[in-house]
Formats: sequence, C-alpha cells, structure tokens
Amino acid sequence: MAYDDYFIEILKSLNIKEIDYTPDYFGMRLHEWAKISVPQINVFSIFSGAGGLDIGFRDAGFNIISHLEIEKDFCATLELNSDYYSGATVNNIDIREYQPEKTVRCDFIIGGPPCQTFSAAGRRAAGVQGTDDSRGTLFEEYVRLLKYYKPKGFLFENVYGITGAQSGKAWEQIKEEFEKAGYKISFRILNTADYGVPQFRERLIIVGFQSGTYKFPRPTHGPDSATSRDYFSAEQAVANVTVEENLEKLQLNGRHGHLLNDIPPGLNYSFYTENLGHPQPIFAWRSKFSDYLYKADPKKPVRTIKAQGGQYTGPLHWNNRHFSVNEYKRLQTFPDNYQISGNRQRAIHQIGNSVPPQFARILALSIADQLFDVTLPFKIDYLQPQEVLTFRKRKRELTSENLETAKKANVGKKLNSKYTIDGKKTFSISVSNDFKTEIEQLNDNNTQAYSKDGILFIDFGATKNQELAFVIDVKPKSADSWNIAYELIKLRSFSKEIWAFVELFKAFEYFIKSEKIKDDIVQLNGYYQYEPRITFSLEIFNLDIAENSNWGIISALFRACPYRRIMTYREFGEVFNTNEDNVLEIAKTLKFLGYEIRNHKTNPQIKKDHILLPYLFPTLTNLSVQLRKSL
Repeated sequence: MAYDDYFIEILKSLNIKEIDYTPDYFGMRLHEWAKISVPQINVFSIFSGAGGLDIGFRDAGFNIISHLEIEKDFCATLELNSDYYSGATVNNIDIREYQPEKTVRCDFIIGGPPCQTFSAAGRRAAGVQGTDDSRGTLFEEYVRLLKYYKPKGFLFENVYGITGAQSGKAWEQIKEEFEKAGYKISFRILNTADYGVPQFRERLIIVGFQSGTYKFPRPTHGPDSATSRDYFSAEQAVANVTVEENLEKLQLNGRHGHLLNDIPPGLNYSFYTENLGHPQPIFAWRSKFSDYLYKADPKKPVRTIKAQGGQYTGPLHWNNRHFSVNEYKRLQTFPDNYQISGNRQRAIHQIGNSVPPQFARILALSIADQLFDVTLPFKIDYLQPQEVLTFRKRKRELTSENLETAKKANVGKKLNSKYTIDGKKTFSISVSNDFKTEIEQLNDNNTQAYSKDGILFIDFGATKNQELAFVIDVKPKSADSWNIAYELIKLRSFSKEIWAFVELFKAFEYFIKSEKIKDDIVQLNGYYQYEPRITFSLEIFNLDIAENSNWGIISALFRACPYRRIMTYREFGEVFNTNEDNVLEIAKTLKFLGYEIRNHKTNPQIKKDHILLPYLFPTLTNLSVQLRKSL
C-alpha cells in the first residue's frame, strides 16, 4: 500500500478531512487512531537512546512500559518526555547489571545494541571488532532478557555491517543465539528513505517471533514502492521549522569552511579532487570520510546523520551552514514537541544515534498486523522473501551522477598554472611531543622555501656555520600527478637532531597547505589504500646521524619502504635487521616520530603479531585518533 493511502485510511477512520503528509502529522493522527483501536501490547525498550524506536511503536499503539539506557543524557531526554510515554519507567543502568522485574508482563522487546563495533566508521577508524569487543557482545544481554520475559517477539536494529563482521562469524553467532532463545527470525537491510524518512540510512532489522511468520512492509517511497512515490525531501522536511539558534553561529569557519560555498548540493569534499574534475584539487580521492563537507541536496533525502563528528561533518545545509537542532529533528522525523536534553552537541549526538521514528512507525504497524492480529484501517503490502530492493544499486549509480554534477559546476573554470614559488617564503616552526604544530612569522625564521635551478627547496634549521645533515627528495610518479611546476622537491635539514626529521615534514606540510597546493601530505600522496602518487628518498650526510639507533630505523624504513600492507612481526623485523621480539619497540619509536602505525591492539581486525604502516611519512597530529591508542 502506498504512503498516501496510510494517511487517507487513518484520517477516514477518525473522520478527519484535513491532510498534512508530514511524518509528524502522520504520527499524531496514527496515535489518535491507535488509542481507540489497538489492544494493550506491553513493550520493553532496551538500548533506548533518545527514544527513536519508542516513539514509532508508541504512535502505532504499543504500550511502552520501560526504557533501559546507560547514558545519562539520553535518560534525561526520556524523562523530559515521560508524558509522551504515559509515565514509562526510565532505567539508567548498564544492561549487564539490570535485573528483570518479575511482576511485569512483557509482550514485545525493541532495541539495538551500540553499533560502533560493526559500523563503517568503526571499520575505518578502529577496525571491525564485532563480537570481540565488549559492545559487540551486548546482544547476549538482549538474549538474556528474551529468555526471561519470553515475549511474543522482538525487533533488533543495528548497522548493516554486522552481517559481514569477522567474515560473517559474528552474524552466525547472533542468529544461533536467537534461535536457542526460542525465536525464528526474519531480517532485511532496509533504507529509511524508502519509508518516508528524509534521510538515506541503511540499517539491519531483525524481527523475531515464537510462532507464525513475518514479512517486511514494502517501501512507501521511492522506486521500490508500489506507486513510485517521490522520496520525502530534506527541503520538505525542514519547511517552516523554527530555528531557535543564532544563524551566525551555524556558519562554517576554519580553514575549510569557505570551501563549502562552491560545493554543489549533494556532493562533499571529493568535489575538490581530480577524480571529479576540479581544476585546482586540494584533496585526494577517498582520503576522508564521505560526510566531510557533505552539503545536502534540498530535493533529496540527506545522507545518514552522524551522532558524532567534527566541524565539517555533514549533512550541512544547502545555504552553506550547519543545520539547527530543530532541523536535525525534522530530518530524523522526531516530533517537533519532543524535547531533547542537553546542549547542541549532546542533542545532535542523541538525534544521530536514534532510529528515525517514521521508519519505526511503519515497522510497528507491520508487527501489530502480523504478530498481534491488530485490525488496521488499511492493508499493508508486504515484500516477498525473494524480492530484492534496489537502493544498493542506486547508491552505486550515484558516483557517476556526482561526476556529472561536478562537471557542470566546473564548466568555465580554468586550471590554474602549476604552482611556482615567488621569491622566498620564510617562517618559524616548532612541533610539540603530541605533534601540535606552532607557526610564527618572525625575523629569526628557522625555515625557508625557495626555488633554484628548477628545484623547490625547503630548508630547516639553516645557519651560517651549520652543515647539511640530511635531505629527503620528494618526486611525483608522473608529471601530471601533482600541481607543482617542479619535478623535484628537496627537504633539507641542517639540524642533525632526530626531532628535526619530524619538524621538517611538518614544515613541508605547512608549506603546501599555506600555498594552497594541497591540504596536507596525504592529499599530495593519495590515500594509502591506493597506489602512491609521490616517492620519497633519504640521504644522510652527517656521520653522527648514521650511528644513531633512531636514525638507523628511519634509514631502514626509507630503504625498504615496508608500508601500505599488513606484515607479520617477523617480516617487519627483517626490514630493520632484527627479530620479531623487538618489533614493538621499533613501532613505538616510529610512533614517537609521528608515524601512524597499527597492530591488533589498535585495530583488532589486524591479526595478532601483524603490523601496518600506512604511509612512509609521519602523519600524526595532536587530534589523531591513533595517537591515543596504545600499541
């Protein structure tokens, strides 16, 4: 059944003639119908968050009897909206410490354990830990409560990455545990935009049941819906919303804030890459998360709202600013009158961490119909098990669509001539032990950048009496792989101290950034999973350096280039002419010198006694996630 028909049939049953097709209005009218039409079905909400699933089930007539949530801010939100849930109990406790209430009748359980261990961000930033992480085994607590309450069924929500974590072992374990608890399951990966949410958000939904069968509802929006109804767009969602925040404070600042202005709606930082045809690319392809500088397209649903992110994390408004909290609520289909506790950052964290209530409403209606025999005012159209939805295919097609959008935006823009330095650039640089870089423009500058005989030089620590200590040559692999007129850059240090190695690279990075050549060395080189676009070589002139053990590690590193691939400790040790017992100390030395280096402890998807060095040059900053991880 089409989305329009859901509205019309509910309105008919309530004798209401006015029609407002927004999710908020639908939720209110649905609840009015449910109050007089749905028998009491007690629901226990676990891992409740700010109540996204709870709102949807409540609106569909289910009686939320209790919330279970470990985060205080989230519980504060649930308590602020206690009238919404008719006074349901809020349990602010770790589920592992929760003891079930014997006198409570529970007919259904809803909730999704924390998803960081299975998420795309987790795979990139911390590795797919799956059920090896304490958060990944919280589903066992879910099973414990199923065994205790023996409800008629349950709904389990999580990121779709759960099915592929640990080569599918975690997923098989989860299915087996639900079966042991006495439940058959139906599961699908669904996209919330297909169900009236102005947001593309893929989630795994598992519905468990003791008896009978369950089928998922057919999408109400998009190409897979019965009527191919248009998606509910971001522009429609935020229409007439009250923005209570100061618009000036929602503007983007910092060194990348101005870049948003030229990005076409629907694109992100990749607009400024060669792959999308930008005439002056400052980023490398796929070198950042896809939500970096992502500007929402008002005519489409937005991409997934993130619970946490930096100042450039999208979705960002098409008017080149951050969305307000009230706009985020609309994009996640939270009711306007639903209060979110905490400041802006905490509110966005709660909103982004939630299941969109409109998505939950449609799922709740399908469960009421099939598992609880509730007579609905309409007939839901259900998907057959063998039917395949097309949102993944359309997602793949989006890359070529983005390319065309970028090309149109760049029409008429000419490629600036390759960078050439004008005169001499001077600055003073210092780097702290946590890689915070300080730049000063003083008369006694310790760094100089200039060109001579067709070579670009960056000299560090030069004095009248000091001799050259070491030189790092930087070259492109091909003439068109960088936007610099010089085919050779010489990074030269006149200081023999090991920290000069770090400061010289930071000076190089500052130079290419300040001269708008590239945003950092990674962008010049390319993301490590792709073939490097530049090469490095090291030559040492000072004998004192050659005899230093730390310099010996650096020399071996540049000689053998053991990076971009996961190696065993034994293989990595051979590079440095040592056994695997000493590899950890070598890794710690490299990390001390600013290298991002990973092993099983920092990234659990890497096997034990294996190691990964992504880049040949130091990349750590004082804000790096890997900096705070122990090897």
